[in-house]
Amino acid sequence: MGDPHTVVVVAMEGLQLLDLAGPIEVLYGAGYFAGTDLYRTLVATPGGDDVRSHSSVRVGADVALEDVAQDGSPVGTLAVVGGFGTPAVADDEAFLADVARLSDRAERTTSVCTGALVLAHAGLLDDHAATTHWAFADQLAAHERVDVRSEQIYVRDRDRWTAAGVTAGIDLFLALVEEDHGPALAHQVATMLVVFVRRPGGQAQFSAQLRAQPASTPSIAEVQRWLSDHLDEDLGVDALAARAAMSPRNFARRFRAETGTTPAVYVEQVRVEAARRLLETTDLGVAAIARRVGIRHAETLHRAFRRRVGTTPERYRQHFGRPLPRSGRAV
Repeated sequence: MGDPHTVVVVAMEGLQLLDLAGPIEVLYGAGYFAGTDLYRTLVATPGGDDVRSHSSVRVGADVALEDVAQDGSPVGTLAVVGGFGTPAVADDEAFLADVARLSDRAERTTSVCTGALVLAHAGLLDDHAATTHWAFADQLAAHERVDVRSEQIYVRDRDRWTAAGVTAGIDLFLALVEEDHGPALAHQVATMLVVFVRRPGGQAQFSAQLRAQPASTPSIAEVQRWLSDHLDEDLGVDALAARAAMSPRNFARRFRAETGTTPAVYVEQVRVEAARRLLETTDLGVAAIARRVGIRHAETLHRAFRRRVGTTPERYRQHFGRPLPRSGRAV
């Protein structure tokens, strides 16, 4: 397979530890299952000094950032991690210049979390689509030449790859492994890391349960937790109210006041989200998926999917579905 692909991971004082550790574990796992070193990772820091994560874990450097930026050796992938330390380096002209030099030599430039802010300050995301952690999306949007996709967990635009943050860095690097060596190897690595499934970049940063406010009434909060595992049951207001031991009218009123949405809209969002996962990970037909998530007819799922996702289930699967063996689809 030739020489390992060199990945320079740029870290700084105050980094988010998982932004660094997650991608490196993915690259290690790829080599482990391939039986050869596919990737060579170098942690680069200013001055080659050890740095501390914002959770106070010390991280050792392999190389000084300024040295690797100047030495002219080939770079396969540049990765800039994030963390609470990024504002300081985003204002450091020497640091930004070194990152820009590395990017010029790299086949692709990537970031995790607020590492996107470093790339933006260095001008490396100009006229590119990008994402970052939801809490910092407004800061990224302050760079007017960056097309911010704040909902997505990672974004690829030509040779720029940016991840939303923390665990999304794992998803991004699984996608890189898939591009380099195919979906089978990426799936093996995901299994080793106990990642249920590699999430497509177009997925939202939040699930329906996270987007909705958690109910403060314990019985309503319990209904929220319960219904995700009972999507094929009757989830009408009367049934949910009975489970919460409340009158339907009081339940509907309290649910909306506490979660910011109606029970019917919430149930539809959770069902559509479950349908998305099945479209991504199975070869079930749309009608079978509709029944699995508690929607009686495929046409009803189509309408709900278009409302919530803005496309059809079939087109969503074409874009985000995992490659599957040729076999008859269930209907």
